[in-house]
Amino acid sequence: MANENTFYSSEPVPVVVWGTGNMGRASIRAVAAHPGLTLSAVIVSDEAKAGKDAGDLADLGRTTGVQATTDVAVALATLDGGGAVAYAASGELRPDDAVVDIARALGGGAVVVTPSVYALYDHRSAPAEMTDPLTKACAEGGSALFVSGIDPGWGNDLLPVLVSGLASEVEQVRCQEIFDYSTYDAEDSVRYIVGMGQPMDYEPPMVAAGIPSMVWGGQVRMIARALGVELDELRETLERRELDATVSTALGEFEAGTQGALRFEVQGIVGGEPKIVIEHVTRISAECATDWPMPADGGDGAHRVIIEGRPRIEINVEATDEGGNRAAGGNATAANRLVNAIPWLRTATPGLYDGLDVPLQPTTYLRTTGEA
Repeated sequence: MANENTFYSSEPVPVVVWGTGNMGRASIRAVAAHPGLTLSAVIVSDEAKAGKDAGDLADLGRTTGVQATTDVAVALATLDGGGAVAYAASGELRPDDAVVDIARALGGGAVVVTPSVYALYDHRSAPAEMTDPLTKACAEGGSALFVSGIDPGWGNDLLPVLVSGLASEVEQVRCQEIFDYSTYDAEDSVRYIVGMGQPMDYEPPMVAAGIPSMVWGGQVRMIARALGVELDELRETLERRELDATVSTALGEFEAGTQGALRFEVQGIVGGEPKIVIEHVTRISAECATDWPMPADGGDGAHRVIIEGRPRIEINVEATDEGGNRAAGGNATAANRLVNAIPWLRTATPGLYDGLDVPLQPTTYLRTTGEA
């Protein structure tokens, strides 16, 4: 473990948080809590949020003195040719625009951390037309880019690799996200990207053929790379279940006969067998597909790593935030993993980094509160 002085200078690193959705709110809180970082600006696309204090937008419990702005140039200028950007704007439906935004920040000298471009989770396998502009921007700005997922990235790369080292024999590595999406604060994504509440002949974009491998295949490849395994191929599986009865949630009603749950896997095949598996089990109600995996404590969500081998190892991670919400807790862990990596990235050689390249940084919060 590196000495903290390797990463922290006497002056905190200024950080711009770009976006105030689920990940943006968590990123603002992460920056505000970190002694080596300072919030310099917040970028929003919604005019109604412009002028509002970042602390109010992020449910921080206090004001920050930083007002949100729609002016990207003004916000990036607060970094004075350095600093960092936590890019939390959505990239699901606008990956090309997100790459342009990220390249702009990198070329200006800012480190960028983001979950927004799925293809970059494993940048080594991403298309050159996407990575080349980013590599060029890193060289021009002397900057670094770290992309990691919200499902969460650390649960599909760093954690399973770490836990595998606790076994002598490993037959399979399985990473699961198990969530009740009725608690997820993104109704359009839940209904139209995931497909909850849609007719059973509706094809949810998130699980259309080839999309799961595009999004999560990079993480399967990263685990394989860490374990020294050559994959034969990637395979996908998909199951969907309909609701037996209409359910009412914070997102509204979901009618009986419509999609109430889906379960898919992205499998890394070795010797004809699925040896590295990323699995998602997603429901709109805990009463749907009760025979599928459930969180160990019966809560609304969990991330799980299972090492099938000797010994068999199972680790469940259950995080809560924003009033006990499991979805918000999962987002917060992903945002903290990214934001806490900023000081390390400021010292790194310019270029692109993934979840196995960047070490997990221990918290400094206890040290600073102890000094208060």
